[in-house]
Amino acid sequence: MKVLGIETSCDETAIGVVEDGRRLLSSVVASQVEMHATYGGVVPELASRQHVGAIIPVLDQALREAGCAMGEIDAVAATYGPGLAGALLVGWNFAKALAYAHDKPLAPVNHLEGHIYAAWLDREEQAKFPALVLIVSGGHSDVVLMEGHGRYRRLGQTVDDAAGEAFDKVARLLGLGFPGGPAIDRLARDAPKPSLRLPRARLDQPYDFSFSGLKTKVQQIVRGDGAPDARELAAAFQESVVDSLVTKAIAAADENEAQQVILSGGVAANSALRAELVERSRAPVLVPPPALCTDNGAMIAACGYYRLLAGDVAQLDADVAPGLVIG
Repeated sequence: MKVLGIETSCDETAIGVVEDGRRLLSSVVASQVEMHATYGGVVPELASRQHVGAIIPVLDQALREAGCAMGEIDAVAATYGPGLAGALLVGWNFAKALAYAHDKPLAPVNHLEGHIYAAWLDREEQAKFPALVLIVSGGHSDVVLMEGHGRYRRLGQTVDDAAGEAFDKVARLLGLGFPGGPAIDRLARDAPKPSLRLPRARLDQPYDFSFSGLKTKVQQIVRGDGAPDARELAAAFQESVVDSLVTKAIAAADENEAQQVILSGGVAANSALRAELVERSRAPVLVPPPALCTDNGAMIAACGYYRLLAGDVAQLDADVAPGLVIG
């Protein structure tokens, strides 16, 4: 079964084609990063307009790279939430139009669930349940127990800033621009192990996260006298975030006897986070390649395949769900 996946939840216009949920045939992404960097973050209205202009060229390229026409596509899958409402509407309505025009079933995909399925694309490893999933992005930091395809139990989440959001805000404080995650990762790689230790939030719920206090601490240091070298501060900040994420994910995996640990979402491209999780986990760790960590249509196609197997087909009057959660 060839599934075409459409993803427009934020600032990437992305379409991919995946066969049988695992074989990657194409993944095309039109990024808006340079445009939004001017404003220091994503401007929702501009993102929506860019999606409108980019989506047909992206579709054409994705089909060319997959070596097939729409008549050879068996189903369409698309993100319907969570995300920016205007951006979601572009991709979701485009998917509905394709499904109607070509008489194809339409699978609704939770954006966060899609990130999970990126870990199994073009890999020999089979899904093993229960799997502990750490979803880390600009808008989400979730610890989820995946008990089977489509079966999730959320164990923890951020109570304030998501990890990716914290990276962006701290990068702005350090004058590193947008997006902040890759900039901090690059800067921290050039730094020795930091002598500065930044705080880790202690919360009543064992698998919840909080990064707002850490961000405030960095702000105080930057604005104070005798601030440390930017490399050391970036490294200390990254070390704190990675330690919080990995410590809680590993504890949750051990408590629930996870057979696999999956790291997903845009922040999963962070080199320190990937290395630390692999080193400390008893269970095998699956991490998508960096190109599939960020938003892409292939992950939506892969997840859509399993949604279709479960009989989850959207009606053409279905709407987007910007505030959707997982688990």
